[in-house]
Amino acid sequence: MRIIDKYMLKSYLIRLISVFGICLFIFIIQTFWLFIDELAGKGLDIIIIGQFLVYYSPKLIPLVLPLSVLLASLMTFGTLSENYEFAAMKSTGISLQRALLGLSIFHILLGIGTFYFSNHVIPYGELKSYNLRKNLAKLKPTLAIREGIFNEIGQYNIKVEKKYGDNNRFLKNVIIHEYTPDKKNNIVIKADRGEMKNEPTDPNLKLVLYNGNRYEEFIPKKIQQRKRIPHAKVSFEEYEMNIDLSQFNNIDLNQENIKTSFRMQKINQLRTSIDTLESSFIEEKNIFYNNFSKISPISSWISKKKSYDKEAALPKQILDFIDTDENWKKSTVYKQAINKIRNSLNDLNAKKGQFFAYQKLINLHKITLQEKYTLLFVSLLLFLIGASLGAIIRKGGLGLPLVISVIIFLTYHYIGLFSKNAAEDSSISPLIATWLSTIILAPFSYILTRRASSDKGFISFYNIYSPILNLFKKLPFQKRA
Repeated sequence: MRIIDKYMLKSYLIRLISVFGICLFIFIIQTFWLFIDELAGKGLDIIIIGQFLVYYSPKLIPLVLPLSVLLASLMTFGTLSENYEFAAMKSTGISLQRALLGLSIFHILLGIGTFYFSNHVIPYGELKSYNLRKNLAKLKPTLAIREGIFNEIGQYNIKVEKKYGDNNRFLKNVIIHEYTPDKKNNIVIKADRGEMKNEPTDPNLKLVLYNGNRYEEFIPKKIQQRKRIPHAKVSFEEYEMNIDLSQFNNIDLNQENIKTSFRMQKINQLRTSIDTLESSFIEEKNIFYNNFSKISPISSWISKKKSYDKEAALPKQILDFIDTDENWKKSTVYKQAINKIRNSLNDLNAKKGQFFAYQKLINLHKITLQEKYTLLFVSLLLFLIGASLGAIIRKGGLGLPLVISVIIFLTYHYIGLFSKNAAEDSSISPLIATWLSTIILAPFSYILTRRASSDKGFISFYNIYSPILNLFKKLPFQKRA
């Protein structure tokens, strides 16, 4: 390695490590505030909180590293240009491409390292952080009742519109789903307001509800009797419930119950999952098509219609059949047809929602898989952009370079974010959506590197208005003048 490469690498790494540490610290603090409601008020020590943040931090690297590379490269090469060090290098015959060579090789190796990091460390961190978060949610459930959402506490699922009063012990508009021993939700309790009463040493939570109703469904044992499910409704002015909390804090925080999420899988696991899901999805659609074709009157009407000539229209034959008094009355047939079509449409809409969720899950697997490959190129492309801009604007420090870096990074980030969101509902291909921001960066980095190497500015206004001026001169009335 030559002296110039050592000097460039040293200058760059000092800024890269500093910027990376600062950005990672900022994102970790933002993560802490994001989950503050789930961590606060549960008596957690600093070790457990730090453990959660350490497990969660690997998934921040694909977001922090590109920003750090862009900012560090722009600051480094901006400072070199500002101090006329590039001018000194060019006077000795060292071009910008030669100055970028060592750092380009470093970023190729950095991209490979980031790829392996995303394939091994990030899935492990996701596995640990997700399960730890789920286990922490079970601690002190009285404090975990949040407004506006259902909170699962043992065999109860509680939702409140508002909490108020001392220690937020008063509740407004309470809805409780109580699970029966067979894990079915057959009991629902609604109340206008409620109050939580418990002592610090009491293992039970005493919940008193006021002005509400209790609904319970009774499932008949015989299948023939399940067409009409009886239920009971009881109104109350005051209803007292005791929820056992003795076992709630006996939680193993290292327990891992969920291991199959697509964010926890490596590349080979993702490929296997995608193949399995796609095969199951195709099989599910074929089964539904076959069943729907046999049951639905719409499909049978379509199949019969194809067998008739175009002149012998099937709707006319159906109307002729309805007009005969010997068979059905028109109103009866109309109602039956409408009911059958409505039921068929309801089945189609319900299945459409299920298929949409299934396809979205497959797309998320594909997006996660391709994201691991894009990390191979992002660092190098953003480095070339930052280095070229630094050589062009000739400004170091944290002023203008910071503003430019943030604008470029946000543009890159939101292009990728919007395209991935569109790919979830199959608006665009997951492959294109994941690589779109990288594809846009590639020509942009090439153009900037060429302009910086030839000592051209960021934008040449002459190249913009010169073709327009030449075209204006070629107009016929200009020649007559």
